[in-house]
Amino acid sequence: MNTTFPLLHKIRFKKSNKENLIELYDEATEDYEFWSKGFNMHFGYYIPFKTTLFKRDTMLNEMNNQVFNRLRFNKQHGVVADLGCGIGGTIKYGLRKYPRLHIIGVTLSPFQVREGNKRLQQMNGLILEENYCKTSFPSDSFDSAYAIESLCHSGHSIEALEEAYRILKPTAKLVIADAFLKKDAEQLCPGSHYCYNQLCKGWSLEGLGSIQKVKKSLEKTGFKNVKIEDISFRVAPSVLHVPFAITGFIFKKLFSKETLKPQSWKNLKGSLFALLSGLHMKSFGYYIITAEK
Repeated sequence: MNTTFPLLHKIRFKKSNKENLIELYDEATEDYEFWSKGFNMHFGYYIPFKTTLFKRDTMLNEMNNQVFNRLRFNKQHGVVADLGCGIGGTIKYGLRKYPRLHIIGVTLSPFQVREGNKRLQQMNGLILEENYCKTSFPSDSFDSAYAIESLCHSGHSIEALEEAYRILKPTAKLVIADAFLKKDAEQLCPGSHYCYNQLCKGWSLEGLGSIQKVKKSLEKTGFKNVKIEDISFRVAPSVLHVPFAITGFIFKKLFSKETLKPQSWKNLKGSLFALLSGLHMKSFGYYIITAEK
């Protein structure tokens, strides 16, 4: 299928100076293949009898499915934005489900742009090196947009939400699937605060927004019909895969006599503290947010 469509003629490339995040994903993206054969760089959504507890990708793909089910677009010629697309795992899932849909993803990582676009050949998908807080897309361009575990890299900032609002068409939907704080960071207990700091360092996060503040920011930006769904227990089974995935990954490297890169260690550390943070259920939760322009 042709990957060029009118919107792309208006796009200009812009660079970002988010060096830590770029380094993390330039160096550690390949590690995610051990987590997911489809390069789904996120946690999963468990449904009894539909997904399989011991087959992680069934849960990861179900998270993709849950997000796409909440979007609004024309299945024949709609245009959707992936805000922080990684190497394009979710884009590829969406285009297999809706072959006539067009999806444009943005990432700060040149490696992800290069390798992701290779994986999207012959599909209506494209990955660009852009900052989702300030894209080059025209206003009112997209039928819907989603962000799966990506807006946390900006601290779920109002700048990211405002940019999403700007590029969406009227009545379009934004869907966010991510971890959030249940209270302000300064209110966390010492254990939660330590896990939170280590999580942010490991995954180069500016921070997690508190769920109620993010809801207010969405409404302040102009979004309406903001719906908050706590899916923590749906996500938990895939989070419990973390220690086994980390152990398996390290043994794989040892047996192949490969040296773990610094960014790989950083990524593994972030994964471990994601698991530990999830145990502090009064402080952290995983949510799907749906909002309409």
